[in-house]
Amino acid sequence: MAGKGKQSGKDKKGGKNGKASAKAAKKAKDSADDQHKAPKLKRSEYEERMAQLQIELVKMQYWVKQQGLKVVLIFEGRDAAGKGGTIKRLTEPLNPRGASVVALPAPSDRERTQWYYQRYVSHLPAAGEIVILDRSWYNRGGVERVMGFATEEEYRDWLRSTPEFERMLVRSGIILLKYWFSVSDAEQESRFQARAADPMKRWKLSPMDFKSREKWVDFSKAKDEMFSNTDIREAPWYTIEADDKKSARLNCISHILDRIPYQDALPGPIELPDRPANTDNYQRPPKDQHIVVEDRFWAHVDLETERSPGHESDQTP
Repeated sequence: MAGKGKQSGKDKKGGKNGKASAKAAKKAKDSADDQHKAPKLKRSEYEERMAQLQIELVKMQYWVKQQGLKVVLIFEGRDAAGKGGTIKRLTEPLNPRGASVVALPAPSDRERTQWYYQRYVSHLPAAGEIVILDRSWYNRGGVERVMGFATEEEYRDWLRSTPEFERMLVRSGIILLKYWFSVSDAEQESRFQARAADPMKRWKLSPMDFKSREKWVDFSKAKDEMFSNTDIREAPWYTIEADDKKSARLNCISHILDRIPYQDALPGPIELPDRPANTDNYQRPPKDQHIVVEDRFWAHVDLETERSPGHESDQTP
């Protein structure tokens, strides 16, 4: 019995040493990775380059409209990987009448009975339009797979069907670009913590985000299987390393501009004609006939007090 106890002690000691060695190895690897990482982009350099890219985006949109092109951009990736920020910068200079962002909520009971791709098909572009999918039919390969929202049969059918569905879109003339935003677990956790602390960003945290934190490896495995089945020649996946948000935005937008063949179709400066003279002696009504918000209303209104419990507003209905 004593010998057995002694052996157990050695095993225990060896286990501690093994854990310590593993931690040391991980620390050394992280340190080596940090040394190979490019320094984060300076804001001045980022803003200068982004301004250039946004001008090119405007030119590209004019060309898409002029040539009747149909463009679909898919944005997928880890939670808090920076997809939303990139989409925001991408769409800022574009005419929203020809460039729309589609971010669908969870399917309704009726939609769950439809062909899986049906609710996405209704948002596909007509000639001259750009559609940006903030999440897409790849929900089935990610969150639905990991969280058990799809059956094994539904998932396997999705793996078989998606490449053919996308080939069909490309054959129809759609330019289909798929981007995966990749972020390290440490950076993702840092962004989650920042969102939790910032009242202007807490809306970005959902119950699903908390569950996904617990299933990092499961999501990684699901992504690997998804890529192995859907990374096709007609519509390959493009991975954006997104630990540095600024670089990720510049890389993604630059790549979109590189992948969509366009020419400068930007109209020249517009000369506005002179305004017609007021020939009927129109006079604006006196301002005291309207309720006008005073010039410096913002300077003295106390929003916190007015919205505190028990405060009675003196505003008239």
